[in-house]
Amino acid sequence: MAKISFSFLLLLSAISIAAAIELTSNRGSGFRAFIEQECRGTQYFQLCVHCLSIFAHSTTQTPEQLAQVALKVSLVRARYARAYITKVAQDLRLKKTKDYQAVHDCLEQINDGVDQLTNSVKELGRMSIATETDFFWHQSNVNSWMSTAVTEALTCMDGISGHAMGSKVKSTIRAKVLNVAQVTTNALDFFNRYVSRHRASQSHNPNP
Repeated sequence: MAKISFSFLLLLSAISIAAAIELTSNRGSGFRAFIEQECRGTQYFQLCVHCLSIFAHSTTQTPEQLAQVALKVSLVRARYARAYITKVAQDLRLKKTKDYQAVHDCLEQINDGVDQLTNSVKELGRMSIATETDFFWHQSNVNSWMSTAVTEALTCMDGISGHAMGSKVKSTIRAKVLNVAQVTTNALDFFNRYVSRHRASQSHNPNP
């Protein structure tokens, strides 16, 4: 009897685990489909899906939330790039190589990009509680800052392109900075979509 009871408990346990796995899988596949749908229309679709799948939560549903997540992804990637370029610049400075100035200039541009993205995250947070007039003022700021961050990243890449520093180091810098430019471009797509939907909602529900 004890053997039967133990076997029965094992069976129930196996069924429960299988059900939990299936439920998690269904939720995961549903969320993945949602992410893929929302990433359509961005300039870098695969990168968008990859990043949002990692950083977004299943409760991330609204255009504003998606814009916030995408923008925070940009900031995180920019900080990663800055950390790497800072180390490279320090090494080149100690070695007194001719490539130091180009990397130093790149670092300044990425630093500026980090500042622009940090300001954008804060400004986007203010938009949800802003009056209609202030909303579009905040929008203008975010658009300007995010566009500047992309420009700074591209300028950095142009600046190091003509230098013959170690091929691995150079390719790593380019890859990290290009990633910043691309995720920020995607974030700008999400932000503009959020603004467009906000405008549409206001046109259908004007304030009295």
